[in-house]
Amino acid sequence: MAQIYNEKSLDMRAVLVALETRGVTHEEVEKSLDEVERLLDTAGGEVFARVIQVKDSPDVRTVVGSGKVKEIGDLCLANDIELVVFDGELSPSQIRNLEEGIGGEREIRVIDRSMLILDIFALHAVTGEGKLQVELAQLKYTAPRLQGKGVEMSRLGGGIGTRGPGESKLESDRRHMKRRIAALEEELRELDKNRTTMRAARDRSGISKVAIVGYTNAGKSTLLNYLTDAGILAEDKLFATLDPTTRKFQLPSGENVLLTDTVGFIRKLPHHLIKAFKSTLDEAVFADILLILIDASDSECESQFEVTDKLIKELGAEGKPTLYVFNKCDKASDLPTLANVEKENVFYISAKTGEGIESMTAKLEEIVQAGKKSLIFKIPNAEQSALNILYKNAVVEDVEYGSEFVTVVATVDAKVRGMLARYLPEEDRIKKETEADW
Repeated sequence: MAQIYNEKSLDMRAVLVALETRGVTHEEVEKSLDEVERLLDTAGGEVFARVIQVKDSPDVRTVVGSGKVKEIGDLCLANDIELVVFDGELSPSQIRNLEEGIGGEREIRVIDRSMLILDIFALHAVTGEGKLQVELAQLKYTAPRLQGKGVEMSRLGGGIGTRGPGESKLESDRRHMKRRIAALEEELRELDKNRTTMRAARDRSGISKVAIVGYTNAGKSTLLNYLTDAGILAEDKLFATLDPTTRKFQLPSGENVLLTDTVGFIRKLPHHLIKAFKSTLDEAVFADILLILIDASDSECESQFEVTDKLIKELGAEGKPTLYVFNKCDKASDLPTLANVEKENVFYISAKTGEGIESMTAKLEEIVQAGKKSLIFKIPNAEQSALNILYKNAVVEDVEYGSEFVTVVATVDAKVRGMLARYLPEEDRIKKETEADW
């Protein structure tokens, strides 16, 4: 299926619209619009103007009031603007009413924050799985919005809010779209099974898994490239990386860990998007250690960390050993801090220059080594393949070959101990694993 991409969209001008309701400060609205502006820039657009209405609550029909709808319409008409982006989520009827109210007889495209994010995802999806996930999210979100006077039903012309793997499907009737959604879900289930198999193989290897998570554009890909020469795309754009990349990284002691770069988080990340990218986001859930990256040069870094922390909890990935890493410190005027976080787990680095990375990796190694213990294994001569597991996943200190058994002294973690528990003396095998032990 060809991806529609119109060069005209590269200089697409847009009007941004936000509502300042009771309990929300003007500063908060402006900061949220700043982020929408960055999203629009990533999508290839350009902000022409911002419109903010102060109103106790959203209008059910058009979000903003009728007078403001006319004002936006006049602004678009006078300046030949064809795109209006709302900072929030619009219902199908609101999109229809706004396009009719703002455009009149002209064709005006009205999209919301979620549709803009989906558009960026469509631009940046590289792998087959990523493209399937984007198409599924587009169909599920946009299908109910394909109604109205026809603007939404003619979205093959290109431009922001129209492109991506799913756009040709958006011209199908709902029955066909339902079939396509079902087919995509089945394909993703199969891919998820493959990913689960790969995770199981990693678990058996005994290598610690570290997920690099954080707000979009915090520098996760740059850090992975610096540590492992991964060679993945690292741009100063929102959502430059959608597909997880895993690379082996050797700690100073020589022990290996697996580092995974994950899709970035953002405020108001649509729930359907989290669901569509579940298999990708599960990299954080199944990791042994989290490395939360925070952009120290961004004035909003503390609130961005709060968004990241909240999403980690929603995914059920909290409670793991965690490093809190402020990146881009070479660009920061002041180094921020985090409340309620142990200082020994906070690091200040530059993934671009390498500053501070040595102390961060030393702490990472300390966490990986924590809980490891020297044990004696008695392996029957007929089962010496178990010895290979120890050589691969533990530090073997001594090996003694006997007539019936191979006696091995090795420093292992809880995972390897569990894998080879049957070769331990009875007292070690049944001993309760307390936090003091492991």
